[in-house]
Amino acid sequence: MDQKQKRIVFMGTPDFARIILEYVLEWSGGHAVAVYTQPDRPCGRGRRLMASPVKELALQKGLPVLQPENFKNDLDINELASFRPDYLLVAAYGLVLPERVLAIPSRMPLNVHASLLPQYRGAAPIQRAIINGRKSTGISIMLMTRGLDSGPVILQRDRSIDSSDTAGRLHDDLAHMGGQMLIEAMEGLENKTMKPVPQDESLATYAPKLTKKDGLIDWDQPAGKVHDRIRGLFPWPGSYFDWTGPAGKKIRLQVFPGRPGPEKPEDIKPGTLMGTKDGFIQIACKDRIYLVPRVKPDNGRDMDATSFECGFLSRC
Repeated sequence: MDQKQKRIVFMGTPDFARIILEYVLEWSGGHAVAVYTQPDRPCGRGRRLMASPVKELALQKGLPVLQPENFKNDLDINELASFRPDYLLVAAYGLVLPERVLAIPSRMPLNVHASLLPQYRGAAPIQRAIINGRKSTGISIMLMTRGLDSGPVILQRDRSIDSSDTAGRLHDDLAHMGGQMLIEAMEGLENKTMKPVPQDESLATYAPKLTKKDGLIDWDQPAGKVHDRIRGLFPWPGSYFDWTGPAGKKIRLQVFPGRPGPEKPEDIKPGTLMGTKDGFIQIACKDRIYLVPRVKPDNGRDMDATSFECGFLSRC
């Protein structure tokens, strides 16, 4: 069957899924019978309803967009079935799909997951891999079955994690990998050159959803661990700590990714802000000094080390 004749339903919500949808539409000649995404959510101080990145792209392309709260309603399941999809393609949708939904496509439901399954099943595989200091991660294209990211894997490819990688950079690279690999997997299934391979359940690990509380920095950790957490949570939810300035006022500072520096003097307590040097704010960790290029005071703008020194450490 020609890819332009395939009946595709795509399901996804954030920017990761939007990038993958772009690949699907390019491959299919702009054709998809429907796009599903999460309902619009209130955002910002004004709590204005915001469309998801996937919805915005689908509307630009003139595609039907559906936004059910879940698939507990027979009407929503029947509506999906009415599209008679050959493939159900899912990437970071944010809803658990019941078996009745997974049984709808005539060929199969496929999911793009940003880890080397069975490692890091769940909501935050990119961030958790970096936080845990992993040296590689990747993309898995899997056949969706009942269970959390537990279906057989059709195609898998790794991507190394450099010490300077942030979750944001890795996110974008993996999204593009995922889009390319999803197309490759569908073609391989059509050509019968690929087949699903069951996961080894004994190797399964999980990547729980992140909250803003995960961003609190424990400076009484080695600088390498601190670095992994800061870059793994950048740009969201961000890493922070509460600092008491010279005037005795407590300020919450969001910390931008930097790098471990020289060894910490023995008489300096972890968490001590040791001033600035060579364009970096110096903060003591358990073993070394962590060099921070930028910080963002709560309810303020981000600033480089020189601006922070002038505004908070001295009178310039």
